[in-house]
Amino acid sequence: MGEMVEGVAAGVPFVALPPADRDAPAALVAGWHLMDEPSSERAMAEAVPMAGLQAWRVYFGLPLSGARLPEGGPGEVFRRASEDAVLNVFEPVTEQAAGEFPAALAELRDRLPGATGPLGVFGGSAGALVALEVLARGDAAIAAGAVASPVVQLAPMIAANERRFGVTYAWSERSHAVAARYDYVDRAAELTAPLLLVTGADDDIAVREPAEALRAKLGAELVTVEGMAHEFPPGTPGAARVDAAFTEWFARRLRG
Repeated sequence: MGEMVEGVAAGVPFVALPPADRDAPAALVAGWHLMDEPSSERAMAEAVPMAGLQAWRVYFGLPLSGARLPEGGPGEVFRRASEDAVLNVFEPVTEQAAGEFPAALAELRDRLPGATGPLGVFGGSAGALVALEVLARGDAAIAAGAVASPVVQLAPMIAANERRFGVTYAWSERSHAVAARYDYVDRAAELTAPLLLVTGADDDIAVREPAEALRAKLGAELVTVEGMAHEFPPGTPGAARVDAAFTEWFARRLRG
């Protein structure tokens, strides 16, 4: 995978992989991991290294994960999700990660040698939700985005988790408003950069159908990975297919 740089930028933990040629100008590709596997910045870098790109690949740690787990660790995160997954997990994680991105990006542009080229963003699952929010906000000039196992619409994902964990989510007026905000099929007009969607053929319909709806609305590219469900841990065939799709996409879109 090559030399890995590890650090904190504007308060955000990250790992980064250097471009193929460290002496030449490079693009910068930044993204966020899943809450499922790969569930950390290091694991995401191992699963989707995008080796060979003339780009710094930066993998941010999500809030409520890794070094930023609350007291009580993963059990506390699960407790908060059990109480209210939308208001206690999805909203604060997405809002914090998207909000802290511009300052972290600015610092990394200065700190990573040669990282002066075009910007791409990526993510998986909950990290894809962050990437889509960053794209929609338009706080940075982004040349291309790529998301895998993406949360394109939050409400269907909550329904999937109800099925997965055998629970019933108690919707409120506020959580309905949050879910409406995190509906990128409805907000497709705000996603102005070229977008790649990668889904697992065996993933839940709550992921596959919204991704297809967004593809149709945007005219985006969609890759379906046979034999992959939602997760793509490092070293698995699913991770290799996601990595190949992301690598080809960004190599094509981040020239110049």
